[in-house]
Amino acid sequence: MKLIVRLILLAGLLALGVWAWGFFFPTPQKIIEKRLVKLARLASFSSKDGNIKRLADTERISLLLARNIQVVVDLPGGRETMFDNREELLQALLAARPVVKDLVVQFTDIGVVVNQDRQNATALLTVKAKIGVEPDWVVEELRFTFKNTNDDWLITRLETVKPLR
Repeated sequence: MKLIVRLILLAGLLALGVWAWGFFFPTPQKIIEKRLVKLARLASFSSKDGNIKRLADTERISLLLARNIQVVVDLPGGRETMFDNREELLQALLAARPVVKDLVVQFTDIGVVVNQDRQNATALLTVKAKIGVEPDWVVEELRFTFKNTNDDWLITRLETVKPLR
């Protein structure tokens, strides 16, 4: 009987150790997933939010972005680079917030692949956005490219992904 109790306690301690290791030393994939969830939360806002909160959230978004971030989108005329740096992107976000009263952003189907060098990573995901009082969600496939700088994964590129036809 004592042996069974000891084995159960040992299994419990082992499970606690595995959980603690994952909590205190998360994988790069988990870190990137958390950053993406945070980005979606910060990008969402309501007409009830004050200007200070909107400004603060935009500033928090800037902490997730590399200084030289590129945003590339597919347009009817072809692919176009919309932004070449963080400041341009943040100015566009600040300008859009008074025009769009409500925005809900959700990232789903997040898949993260970390390169062998563990300095670069790519995340493919589906973004769902509900803009204003529109009843329908806008759905788009996105690819984020990350760079590890001083143990901080920053977004260096964001691009739309054309679905296969």
